[in-house]
Amino acid sequence: MFKAKINKNSYEVKFEKNDAYVDEKIIDWDITKINDRSYHIISNNVSYRAELVSIDHKTKVIALKLNGKKVEVALKDKFDLLLVKLGMDTLASAKMAEIKAPMPGLILEIQIKVGDEVKKGDPIMILEAMKMENVLKSPGDGQVKAIKVNKGQSVEKNQLLVQF
Repeated sequence: MFKAKINKNSYEVKFEKNDAYVDEKIIDWDITKINDRSYHIISNNVSYRAELVSIDHKTKVIALKLNGKKVEVALKDKFDLLLVKLGMDTLASAKMAEIKAPMPGLILEIQIKVGDEVKKGDPIMILEAMKMENVLKSPGDGQVKAIKVNKGQSVEKNQLLVQF
């Protein structure tokens, strides 16, 4: 089962054998593939030409042209729906607020400055701990609001290093 959102309308979609159901009503349609990105659809004696414009696999949004008109379809599968039900659907998009020291050590290098835009995985600073250099990386996207340590400073575990 899927939830499909088109504009502000939501639909429950499921497939069983060769049948498709939208909001528990069977859909009478005939689909013919024209090429890799285009389809001809007949439903309720109306002809449609559907062209696949793009698919964003991460957000599960499909952009189509339906008879020349652009339409975006946002899909949620059974796992997405379970995450929503459990209240865990916003965890992946939660904005990071700060970075804390993962262990005690010495700040060897700071590779950012206040106002910088950082992306997930960008190096933030180098922390020396137990004679090893550890590159601390950004856990998400954000803008640096404050740097709470200086180069050469000793830090304790869970000490605030950077605020976003």
